[in-house]
Amino acid sequence: MNPIRSLRTMVLNVSAGGASLIAVVPIYVLFVNALKTQPEASSMGVELPLNPQWGNFGTVIDHGKLATAFFNSVLYSFGGTVLAVFLAALAAYVLARQRTRRHQIIYLLLIMGIAVPTNFVTLMKVMQVTHLIDTQIGMILLYAATQIPFSVFLIYAFIDSLPKELDEAAFLDGCSPFRTFRSIILPMLTPVLVTCGILSVLNIWNEFLMPLYFLNSTGSWPMTLAVYNFFGTYASDWSLVSADIVLTILPVILVYAVAQRWILSGVSAGAVKG
Repeated sequence: MNPIRSLRTMVLNVSAGGASLIAVVPIYVLFVNALKTQPEASSMGVELPLNPQWGNFGTVIDHGKLATAFFNSVLYSFGGTVLAVFLAALAAYVLARQRTRRHQIIYLLLIMGIAVPTNFVTLMKVMQVTHLIDTQIGMILLYAATQIPFSVFLIYAFIDSLPKELDEAAFLDGCSPFRTFRSIILPMLTPVLVTCGILSVLNIWNEFLMPLYFLNSTGSWPMTLAVYNFFGTYASDWSLVSADIVLTILPVILVYAVAQRWILSGVSAGAVKG
């Protein structure tokens, strides 16, 4: 084997291992300290607990109102994701198949949302005028709006790789544009739609600023705000704070572990035509 190639492979493996440790070590520290008593967790050490305190999780669920926050996060994540992916698929289909100058400008304006920061002053005024502040439907609409640009970007690339002859054949058979999209194009978009859905769920679940600015009622708070509020109350007890954070990130870890192959296949499929 070529020694230069072997050295390069070793360097890449070591780099990947180091990046993995950077990601895993904080989660490990949180988990082991979530099972400790308050005095043991005060130093946030990496040693295993002598007597695991599994009751910390029950205490957090009861005192941190995590059950309500969990269902709110599920509502926002899945509601915003379904709306964003559906609208993004429709928009991407039209923009990819009808490449007029106007549609190209619309596409560029849409994907600018990936990089352009949110203007919370203007957004607050819009939410006030539409009476959507401190409402769950308002949060779902906000979350959907934040996820549409990247979803359009991925789905547009995927549709662009599909032959236009599929649409032409459907039109010759008497299909309307919407029926062509629903019956022919949409089933072929499954990999990229699943990818967009998973990424949107993860992004919405971890979002902190939106609910902080636009939700006042504690009964509508998602998990991120519940953790923030819990930390303010139990800042001196790192065992409970760690347990609270573990319960918040656990659904995200499980979703990503189960769905990572869909994410990779969807992103790869959308990058076929370059």
